[in-house]
Amino acid sequence: MKDLMKIDHLSTYFVNGTDQVKAVDDVSLRVREGETVCIVGESGCGKSVTAMSIMGLVEEPGGKIVNGEIHFEGRDLLQLSKNELRTLRGNEISMIFQEPMSSLNPVLKIGQQIMEPLIVHQKLSKKDARNRAIELIEQVGISRAAQIADSYPHELSGGMLQRIMIAIAISSSPKLLIADEPTTALDVTIQAQILDMLRKFKEQSNMSIMLITHDLGVVAEMADYVIVMYAGKIVEEGEVVKLFQNPKHPYTQGLLKSKPVINQRQDELYSIPGQVPNPLELTESCYFHDRCEHCMDICRTKRPELKEVAEQQKTACWLYEEALVNA
Repeated sequence: MKDLMKIDHLSTYFVNGTDQVKAVDDVSLRVREGETVCIVGESGCGKSVTAMSIMGLVEEPGGKIVNGEIHFEGRDLLQLSKNELRTLRGNEISMIFQEPMSSLNPVLKIGQQIMEPLIVHQKLSKKDARNRAIELIEQVGISRAAQIADSYPHELSGGMLQRIMIAIAISSSPKLLIADEPTTALDVTIQAQILDMLRKFKEQSNMSIMLITHDLGVVAEMADYVIVMYAGKIVEEGEVVKLFQNPKHPYTQGLLKSKPVINQRQDELYSIPGQVPNPLELTESCYFHDRCEHCMDICRTKRPELKEVAEQQKTACWLYEEALVNA
């Protein structure tokens, strides 16, 4: 498959006075045409900041992309002007944000918010845009579409608002859809419906999806390729079946052990010991060393590089360095 988007050595920092937080630290990844890439990890690992960097929504002076390239169909998004990026955003690249209640404008009706990208990007008239907005509301599985179009966000449930966010995101038939934890705070039946909807839209238009989540069940159901992030860095990546069957990095192993298994009784669920390190206190070490049962002396003093350890599987861990394995 052809690469749709390729990120090379992306670093995004947040600065507060003399403090510098490396929210995304030298991240490289790619999304191919028609592929679903899932980015997984604990809260604060850099998943959402990676997405915001792609969308050009990291604002200075607080946040800044200090290094890297983001190529989308051959264009480096970081070199585009604000107008060029605005034309691309919401048209060829769309995003479903994490909190629909705070992402939608509370003083505008639902129909107006769906119509906006149709008028701006598709150049539809207001009448045609409204008709298309009603079609999109029906398409995402909401009945009484015309009535919903005249409603305000506070009049809808969380599940309905998430569907509205999807309707806005797919309105211009984007080539890449970034979904930032689209099932958070929804009950399991609504979660399943949302995921089925995303899968259906992907199949219909050969759309690529970058799905951000901390739910391994969602990853197993949706992903073609998985990227595991920890403390702003990629610690493991690989084809989904291989990564689930044979995780290499101790952090990935811990995440999979933390997931409850149906028909397997456990007195106590496993949890990874310790906490994600303070981003202001990171050192030249493996960031996971103080939570890892395999920690060696080198883990405390030197950071491992992301390297291929199996076919279509990479990890950043000293356990797989040949010099150490063969010592």
